[in-house]
Amino acid sequence: MKTSKYLKTIAFCTLLLAAALPGKAQVFPNTYINIDWQMGVPLGDDFADKASGWGMNFESGYFVTPAITVGPFISYQTNLQSIDRQTLDLGDGSSLTTNQKHALFQLPFGVTGRYNWLTDSVFQPYAGLKVGACYAEMSSYYYIVRQYTETWGFYLSPEVGVSIFPRPDYRLGFHVALYYSYATNSGDVLVYSVNNINNFGIRVGVSF
Repeated sequence: MKTSKYLKTIAFCTLLLAAALPGKAQVFPNTYINIDWQMGVPLGDDFADKASGWGMNFESGYFVTPAITVGPFISYQTNLQSIDRQTLDLGDGSSLTTNQKHALFQLPFGVTGRYNWLTDSVFQPYAGLKVGACYAEMSSYYYIVRQYTETWGFYLSPEVGVSIFPRPDYRLGFHVALYYSYATNSGDVLVYSVNNINNFGIRVGVSF
């Protein structure tokens, strides 16, 4: 799997975000930053459709008004599924008998916007929408062989959440969100097809 391939990119993004860590006041005024652990559950296609906590989300935003924020985001999610030994009909008189490990890797990125309520309180709820592109990789591992398909698609993800600041005047707290995501990525691996990628999940992390 290529998850480790992206760790340097994710670490680099984290360093960039860390540049805005606040003390009493923010280094970049009128901004927020979230760094989240992410759990996702694929919906629909029966390919690597097990819930997985192999995901993270990084985002930041600028308060264009006291209630509205706009900024960039990037996240990743890997879901796995073990397939018992079976015989696959590959067509043209050929077949394959094997057990498999399916992996679905997603890397969406783009722009996020939020509408925030109670921005001076301990609990600051919001509704948001992420829009952008999604790179997805669908892989089947068997024996020492890996077959995979790489695709690109359009990404759309509404979410609701809350940022919790024990001291609202000191912007360091926690973040919890529920999200749904839809991506237009489609592809085929062996005899399996994926047409669009739907996910439901939760994010838990820190907010600055």
